[in-house]
Amino acid sequence: MGDEEAKVYMISALVEHKPGVLYSISNMFRRRGFNIESISVGEAEQPDIARMTITIKGDEALVEQVVKQLKKLICVIKVSILDPNSTVARELALIKVSTPDARARSDVINYTEIFKGHVVDVSHESLTIEITGDTDKINAFIELMKPFGIREIARTGIAALPRGMKSTKME
Repeated sequence: MGDEEAKVYMISALVEHKPGVLYSISNMFRRRGFNIESISVGEAEQPDIARMTITIKGDEALVEQVVKQLKKLICVIKVSILDPNSTVARELALIKVSTPDARARSDVINYTEIFKGHVVDVSHESLTIEITGDTDKINAFIELMKPFGIREIARTGIAALPRGMKSTKME
């Protein structure tokens, strides 16, 4: 990777919203040996268009190569590299934490409130927490929960949009 340090890049892609598109894009990554850190995809403003937010770790040359390869795919309509300084990026995580006694349960609930999360499921031995925010916030919450015993984690990957009137929409 040269002298540049690997960092995380966010790529926004508008794609056709039809079967096989996610396969086509992930297969391009596989063929080129690129690793996807996270990917989220869902319907965009128009029902026949989906918005993908793909995060990759690497240098500027790698991200430029990824964008170039994405633009070659027929199913890709538009690709943008998102500037982290002018992007709203969020992720959702569900974290199941062991709470074998009242003290652990109380501590986990208090930490959840501090992180503005929500308890979404309760059992005798665990709580499932929903937390949204940037990746650093979610990672910090996960680290805080580790001493209690994390049973399971499910993360959505990052969803992102440019701030203000700047847009990744089709022009």
